[in-house]
Amino acid sequence: MNQLNIETSRLNVRNLRDDDLWDFYLYRSDPQVTKYQGFEIMSMQECEDFIASQTERTFGVAGEWVQYGIEDKNNTRLVGDCAIKLDLHDARISEIGITIAPVNQQRGYAKECLSAILTFLFDHAGILRVVETVDADNLASVKLLESIGFKKEGYFIENIFFKGRWGSEYQYAMLKREWDARSRSSSKN
Repeated sequence: MNQLNIETSRLNVRNLRDDDLWDFYLYRSDPQVTKYQGFEIMSMQECEDFIASQTERTFGVAGEWVQYGIEDKNNTRLVGDCAIKLDLHDARISEIGITIAPVNQQRGYAKECLSAILTFLFDHAGILRVVETVDADNLASVKLLESIGFKKEGYFIENIFFKGRWGSEYQYAMLKREWDARSRSSSKN
């Protein structure tokens, strides 16, 4: 498939580029951002290497995470990044993730971005099920997922040794039929 490009009223979700380095580094090197993430604080070199590894990736390779930049259309700066992975054994199942820079939080960017990604996955990519696993202490992510319509399917107690301690996680999921029902309901209002 081609490189992904999803547009909303305020955002472009597109492949990371070399000129994203500074914005990417600013939040990926912030301990508050990495607190609940599967990555550690990143150095400038690690950010540069990571972006280089992602710039040419395309959507649709089963088992491969692809990280995308979330760009503010007004100033072409990154507000964060998101990732999509198709399940290795069933490409109709997708996992997603999102990181928003602290300076851009509480502005609705995460919800706008995830809603656009779900529209793409369910309405254009033939995805049946989208999942996200979040740290049980990450209340902002839990609230976001529930506001979009994800359902909590699992609670895994101290299932991961994470940043020097045992952590618990929730698994959330949404099915295409749930997304379709939610879309129909919101279009009637």
